[in-house]
Amino acid sequence: MWCAAWALTGVTTAWAQEAIAASAIPNWAGCLTRLQGDAQRSGINQPTWNQLMAKLQPDPSVLDKLDNQPEFKTPIWDYMAALVDDERIQQGQERLAQHRDTLKRVEHTYGVPAHTVVAVWGVESNYGQSFGKYPLVQALATLSCAGHRQAFFQKELLATLRIAQAGDVKPEALVGSWAGAFGHTQFMPTTYERLAVDFDGDGHRDLTASIPDALASTAHFLQKAGWKPGLAWGAEITWPNPQLASEGRKTKHLVQVWQARGVKLADGRPLSALFPPDTPLGLLAPKGPAGEVGPLFVVSRNFDAVFAYNAAESYGLAIAHLADRLNGASPLKAPWPTDDPGLSRADRKALQRALLERGHDIGEIDGMLGEKSRAAIRSEQTRLGHPINGRAGQRLLQALSKAE
Repeated sequence: MWCAAWALTGVTTAWAQEAIAASAIPNWAGCLTRLQGDAQRSGINQPTWNQLMAKLQPDPSVLDKLDNQPEFKTPIWDYMAALVDDERIQQGQERLAQHRDTLKRVEHTYGVPAHTVVAVWGVESNYGQSFGKYPLVQALATLSCAGHRQAFFQKELLATLRIAQAGDVKPEALVGSWAGAFGHTQFMPTTYERLAVDFDGDGHRDLTASIPDALASTAHFLQKAGWKPGLAWGAEITWPNPQLASEGRKTKHLVQVWQARGVKLADGRPLSALFPPDTPLGLLAPKGPAGEVGPLFVVSRNFDAVFAYNAAESYGLAIAHLADRLNGASPLKAPWPTDDPGLSRADRKALQRALLERGHDIGEIDGMLGEKSRAAIRSEQTRLGHPINGRAGQRLLQALSKAE
């Protein structure tokens, strides 16, 4: 009844907003009381708690994100098309030149190549242009009190409070992804506590305001995850008679074993041209919805180190391929197993412009396909007789371009 009244009048008081938000999380006040005790035992003092938590309201929107992570939901050809496009490659090469001296020191210290570190930076925050919009304390407190993995997010929340209390990162700068990652290379708070480094020597480990700290911390992470200097992450391959059923990223064989089975680099050279003969390599074979096989890759322990950054094979492949492109490599040779390839960010902007010209309210043309863009896409798919799934691919873009 009260909610209906607010909706009818169009006026929502601050008290009403708090009540609506809190009602979405059962026993929000009780959860905060429990968290306060855990925070005190974790070393959080009362002033920090009062500043950041005492009047906090939940953000139920983050719960919708919990089961819809793009690394696991998005077709890999869409994921790769958006993350490894001409724009990101060009900007990455500019960052390599701009931060050459810092990156040389980073590579000398941690053994991780500059192009790999910059690739992580590019995928995680578009080179510092997109940190995320969620206040970490609010998002993590919400996830600590509702949804699954509450214990995991509580650890991240307590780490965030300790970071703010220590003063290395200003509380207002602790803004990032819905899941709590923040800074140029999107460290989770507990990862920050373990592995962030002060590389610019100012006495603070600040991954939001210091690019040297962020790049060095990323290299430190990869080093601790098992990165081996001088070893390629992997490579695209050809395999005339692939036997995929018993193979995978974790099932590794030495180079000579793969070569004996007819595996070569995609350019026709033997694997031994890139990898030492005693290198264990696994197989990465992305598949289409009907089981068709796309590009094939062998992957080394260095791919596993990248995988540890965000445990999704599509993510690891995006980082690895972007790193190769930043280092001068060509695009992948084999096509993805789809007849409707994904869109680059430039393509997505072109699609948004086409949707806007057709009268759809999609908001800003930014290459980010949010719900308004998806709704407009579904509308156009209905009109064109395409499958109605809200997905943006080359087929839809071409259909709308021809209609102009």
